Amino acid sequence: MSCLNPLRFIKTKSLRIVALSFILGYSLSLTPVWAQGNPTAPITLDGRQLFKVSQLEGFEAQPRADYANQILNRVVQSGDPVQVKVVEIKDLPVIRVNGLNLLTVTEKDAPEGMLKEEQAELWRDRIDVAIKLAQEQRRPGYIRQALLISVGCVLLAIALTSVLGSICHRLLQRLIRQQETVPEATAPTRSLELFLKFTLALVRTALWLAVALYTSNQFPQTRVWSQKIADLVVYSLASPIIPLGDKSYSVIQIIILVGLFYGLLIVTKTVKNVLRSRVLGLTGMNRGAQETIAIIANYTLILIGSVVLLQLWGLDLSSITIFAGVLGVGIGLGLQGIAKEFVSGLVIIFERPIQVGDFVNVGDFMGTVERISVRSTEIRTLDLVSIIVPNSRFLEKEVVNWSHSSFVTRIKLPIGVAYGSDLTKVRELLIDATKDYPDVVSEPPPNVIFRGYGDNSLNLELLVWIKEPRKQFIIKSDLYFRIDAILRDRNIEIPFPQRDLYVRSGSLPIELSPQLEASLENWLKKYGNGANQRD
Repeated sequence: MSCLNPLRFIKTKSLRIVALSFILGYSLSLTPVWAQGNPTAPITLDGRQLFKVSQLEGFEAQPRADYANQILNRVVQSGDPVQVKVVEIKDLPVIRVNGLNLLTVTEKDAPEGMLKEEQAELWRDRIDVAIKLAQEQRRPGYIRQALLISVGCVLLAIALTSVLGSICHRLLQRLIRQQETVPEATAPTRSLELFLKFTLALVRTALWLAVALYTSNQFPQTRVWSQKIADLVVYSLASPIIPLGDKSYSVIQIIILVGLFYGLLIVTKTVKNVLRSRVLGLTGMNRGAQETIAIIANYTLILIGSVVLLQLWGLDLSSITIFAGVLGVGIGLGLQGIAKEFVSGLVIIFERPIQVGDFVNVGDFMGTVERISVRSTEIRTLDLVSIIVPNSRFLEKEVVNWSHSSFVTRIKLPIGVAYGSDLTKVRELLIDATKDYPDVVSEPPPNVIFRGYGDNSLNLELLVWIKEPRKQFIIKSDLYFRIDAILRDRNIEIPFPQRDLYVRSGSLPIELSPQLEASLENWLKKYGNGANQRD
């Protein structure tokens, strides 16, 4: 297996490279097809655009440019000294390179206000400089210098990537510490951490892309491919290919729109946190009411901000009705669960059967409600574990809300004392055990109920009211410690299960067979007589 895995990895990687090369080559082969129909075509040398030629009557712009580009590449590859000049043929200036007719300049090639002869001279100078520069960049000295620059750029990119990763790690650690120390209303949310990681990945990708383009532009052999790839990427991103209503939008425009929506979500969440922690906290409302108002304000701002963004973007809202129809069909066919949780979340937010800060029992889970969203509710258990509960469970099943419509909760402590104990005295001792305990409220007062006669004890029940239901297990434990100490101090017996066993004596009727009776008689005669003689 250790020998097969590297081979499999190399084979898979090679197949990916071949497939990527095929797709890239096919995409680059489509570049001339995209260029067809354009009134101009570029004259390039080693990937650098010199100028553009126009379309003539009977001659397309692209064939003219292709012919000129082939001659320029042939001259550069030959390495011969360059001689570029302008000659006049049939009253038209013609640019010649080493005796070869490169390009005929016409009135359509010259901009308004410039003669065709002036345009030809300008292009001649550009061609002369470009050919000499291309020949210079093919010399060994320049290639060595370009290699050193490329290696330096790669090393610099590695160092910058490491520095950016270190900075992002420190920021994340600071966010985590701030989230642990600062109240959750002002602490950075997880979305901010995801945004930071996404920004780091985007910056790293842009950095390596810039390094790849820069290093490829250093060499004339790779500059052509980098230019084609750049043109392909620009065409793919900048061309309007996504129709929405009467307009079409490019990929870059859609990415910008998505980025604006993401920024809108961050702004609305920040406003929600500030409203909840700085504004609503001063009103004296309870935590559940503050959370409800903050959630309603958050979704209202998202709705208004989305409409404003779409209007500023120039998108007619009536043109996206088809998407609303598709969304409705999707909800009807495959998103029933999400729709159910969404509606349940709205019911919980507005009806408020549970609120943030309530202490609840949901199935086997018991804890404090920390967050309510339109899809789920977060409960923090007594073990400080976060449980994400779908909202529909709060409406479809029984939920115990210890904090609903009341600030205090009653707990029960079953107690058994031995038969013969003075119940009046025991009742006073149990009530005394709850006095001066800080978490037991005085109103309503504690009470003791006689539940009945048990198998081994007189069963009582101590009822006390507490103001912190999440601490009920600690309170029960402390009260039981107090009760046990008081009952032992007053010699009140706490019974344990007992069972009495009675054994009755008597004769047992046993029937023996004749053979067994005869054997016993012989044994008695034999050994009985011997015993009598010894006596």
